[in-house]
Amino acid sequence: MGALQDYFDFIMQYAPYFYYIPSIGVDPEWDRGPAPAAHAIDFLIECYSDSRFADDKTDIYNKIVELADYLLSVQCTNNAKKAYGGFQSKDGSDFYYSIDAHRAIPALLKAYDLTGTIGYYNAAVLAGGTYLYSMQHPPIPSVHDQYYGGFAQWVDINDNYGPDMWVVDLYGIIGLKELYTRTEETKYQTMIDDSISFYRQGINNLWLYYKPPPSGDGAWHRAPGTPPENLIFDDDYSYALHSLYLYEGWSETVEKVFRHCSEITPTIDYPAYQPAVCWPGYLDVVNRKPDCKYYDAVTSGILALQLRKNHEGISYEYAKKIIELHSDSFMYWGPLFTDYSPVENKKSVVTVSWLGRYLLQYSPVSNKFTQILNAHGETVTFYSVIPGETESYAEGIQIKAIVNPTRSTEILLEPGYVIDDYVTFYVFSPLKHHDKLVHKSISYVVLGVQDYRFQNDIMYLKASCRRLIS
Repeated sequence: MGALQDYFDFIMQYAPYFYYIPSIGVDPEWDRGPAPAAHAIDFLIECYSDSRFADDKTDIYNKIVELADYLLSVQCTNNAKKAYGGFQSKDGSDFYYSIDAHRAIPALLKAYDLTGTIGYYNAAVLAGGTYLYSMQHPPIPSVHDQYYGGFAQWVDINDNYGPDMWVVDLYGIIGLKELYTRTEETKYQTMIDDSISFYRQGINNLWLYYKPPPSGDGAWHRAPGTPPENLIFDDDYSYALHSLYLYEGWSETVEKVFRHCSEITPTIDYPAYQPAVCWPGYLDVVNRKPDCKYYDAVTSGILALQLRKNHEGISYEYAKKIIELHSDSFMYWGPLFTDYSPVENKKSVVTVSWLGRYLLQYSPVSNKFTQILNAHGETVTFYSVIPGETESYAEGIQIKAIVNPTRSTEILLEPGYVIDDYVTFYVFSPLKHHDKLVHKSISYVVLGVQDYRFQNDIMYLKASCRRLIS
């Protein structure tokens, strides 16, 4: 199974630790936490039901129990505390974040369904019905000046609040919807409705968080400490969009925001960025450009499961090729655009869990064109151009293409070339102007690309190409 097996082995060994540092061991700074535990459960639950892991079912079951028990061990059970029902953000921390409860609830319910352990179910209900309800209704007017419907970001064990409300907490729709389905308590549906109503204002305009009075300015903001507030965190938006899509489908909000982020392209500063792989760690959503030198690898997994699979098939297919070719590099949370080497020497349990789910759930995109491509396409090698003073190319990737001669009526011959130097490629890959394709040992440069869409989703690309003459 290649990369999938490696990812499974990694999760079985290192969850619920946040990071593993090669040649050193688990990261002592971050230690363990509810985020890696919860996302590891999400992955392992799917492995448990997959025939490829039939021989590992007992070990998987035991690991899920270990991780769910860990979540119980870091849940605040002191009902005199505002953090009651929340989850300690990492070992030794005094902070209890709303997002960690949002992550833990679905995982605990899955563990309950598998094992029948009622404690897991009760912990999920406590987290949603008590802790998250409290975080959505913090004290007024001392923490929030009024009821908004968003969740205060955190509360500590001493009952101090972080009042800001972050769009990433839209991820909580998944768990709250599951609690509503199971309990039929209207409280959970109201929590969902109110949170979506509030956060939609922010996500529609690509904000990250809202700072409520009395401590805040009553305005939406982007990444803290980075005037003029052009940047968003890509993973926050990936989590939010994934959950919102599961709940309301391809809505106007989801399509608008997903397209805006996905269509950000390489720049002079970051010419090697390939948006089909995944999103960068920071997105400048005002100037429409990446604002760092690395991919946030987890977004490839989060986006793939639904959004890319259903609405951006070219990226869905291409990213899988890259991840499998560089499976070890993508275990690190931040592979560089240029060569996929890590920006920091830390392999991430959360990242690997999401990429594992991507590979586990993967099925080829099937439409009229891909059916023809798979039946009649030829193998070509695709080299993505890296613009600069001296043009260079990324590594070659094997793709399929329908290759046709170009008709004389379709082009204007350039001096020194004949009609046989021009070829048209029909592909399901992220080609752009000046990319290179090699077909039957002949190199061609892409002169122009035309996309063909259905309901605004790209079905295939037509690339007009000319032979490269050294």
